[in-house]
Amino acid sequence: MKSFRDVWAVCATVLLAGLAARPATPAAKGSSGKPQEHSSAASSSKTETPSADKVLKFVRERFGLVSTVKLSIGSFDPSPNPDYLQAVVTTDDGKQTKTTPLSIAKNGRYLITGALVPLGPDTNADVVQAVRDQFKVPATVKLTVGAFRPSRYPGFVETTMTANDGAHPSQDRNFSVTADKKFLVVGEVFPMTADPRREALRLMSLKDQPTQGPASAPVTIVEYADLECPSCATMHKFLETDLLPKYEGKVRVVFKEYPLVTIHQWAATAAIANECAYQLDPSKFVAYRSLIFQKQNDIDAVQADSSHVRDLLLDLGQQVGLDRAKLAVCLDSQASKPRVDEGRKEGDALAVSQTPTFYINGKILIGGPPPEAFYQAVEDALRGAK
Repeated sequence: MKSFRDVWAVCATVLLAGLAARPATPAAKGSSGKPQEHSSAASSSKTETPSADKVLKFVRERFGLVSTVKLSIGSFDPSPNPDYLQAVVTTDDGKQTKTTPLSIAKNGRYLITGALVPLGPDTNADVVQAVRDQFKVPATVKLTVGAFRPSRYPGFVETTMTANDGAHPSQDRNFSVTADKKFLVVGEVFPMTADPRREALRLMSLKDQPTQGPASAPVTIVEYADLECPSCATMHKFLETDLLPKYEGKVRVVFKEYPLVTIHQWAATAAIANECAYQLDPSKFVAYRSLIFQKQNDIDAVQADSSHVRDLLLDLGQQVGLDRAKLAVCLDSQASKPRVDEGRKEGDALAVSQTPTFYINGKILIGGPPPEAFYQAVEDALRGAK
């Protein structure tokens, strides 16, 4: 990500102290825990205050905390919103201890990563001030609240806030407000009435997707990545050179395009080119993807000229053995764009907001964790598959 996006990057990291990003309306699994083709998953309709154990279990599942991370939660205290309670969850991975405030609906319906901030009668102005205060947004950055719209979650409405400092492209971020417009959610809303892993698996489609590793592998990793994202490049190299060889025959990776078009200039074009490679010759997909990641700096250097980006992507395709003319026809006609759009739509339904985001047999793992954390997540999945 580049320059001005740091304003919203701060928002994201505050939410769960680096453990997660946004809510998911997740998916279903078979007995092995591996993703299946689309199927339904029943939701619970419990309406009682969840216990501390239930909250901790939900946090571990929803935010992809591996078994070696210790979790604890403090007392449930009153919230400014009478329908909610407040608590602080603590995570300890043996190297660092982090605390994150939570708001928990008394009826057990929602968990919110952060506080519910009271709003006054001037909703828009109060939302702006609350965001500015909570996330330390400089006065030089203009914040604008868009129109309120229905939320996917009953009891809330949403708005898109735009941040602009006059020197960089504007950045958008969605915020939730209670339906009565009395409280701003400074974090994210997560429904607790469905199992996060089952919901994630329900939404994922594995049919006709680029993959690496055997279909019979007990662990399936579904990756949502942006080809312009440096962290994605680092993690792709890790998968290729470390994780897949280490777990040969036990892991397969399913690749999904999730270009962050609001902050990355050439990511969408590269995603279309990469899916063109899959359509033209699936065996060349991973090699092409790897080379694009390796050449990020070269593409960055010419990104101001879309024709130069195109030519470089065609050059890279030719280097891995793709037919340059066919790749050019596919790229110019955007014939593979529907595949990119499907990946983006699926990621949005999962509430992916950071790249890379991984689902390991349905359990989320966000960003570029250290190798030992990724290995542990795979080991957990292997045990679960048995």
